[in-house]
Amino acid sequence: MQNLVSLTVSEAQVAQALAGLAQIEAALPGLISLDPADRRSLSHMGPKSEVFVRLALRGLEQNPQIVPASLDLAAAKQDMDAHDKLRPVFEQMRRLMTRLDDTVGALGSDAMEAALEGYNHIKIASAAHGLEGLRKELAARWSKSRRVEEDPQS
Repeated sequence: MQNLVSLTVSEAQVAQALAGLAQIEAALPGLISLDPADRRSLSHMGPKSEVFVRLALRGLEQNPQIVPASLDLAAAKQDMDAHDKLRPVFEQMRRLMTRLDDTVGALGSDAMEAALEGYNHIKIASAAHGLEGLRKELAARWSKSRRVEEDPQS
């Protein structure tokens, strides 16, 4: 039987973790949420683009005479500064989220594997031990819903 992780989590641990997350949210009140369409429309700054951005902003800062009034260089520099300050928080959260995702997935997988093994035993023993109702209830998980065929005359 699979046992990827064995973990007991107390209500106090959950409460402490949630309080810590609330503290992070409170410490960073300017964080935003984008809808999926807005997120897709963003210009993404990867590692190569980051070098470009830093060089362009430095070049503009060193040559203020070429900066048009429509370009808010101070705001762009402020954005880059905030980006740099949030990066370590982001990386730590990403590592934590990966570990949390792996742990929750492994716990669910362990439980599912145990349930599947148990279901096989229930199927074998259902008739002899009066478990036919439970077997049928569990079997509903595996039943495929039939598609209702449309009446071609309608």
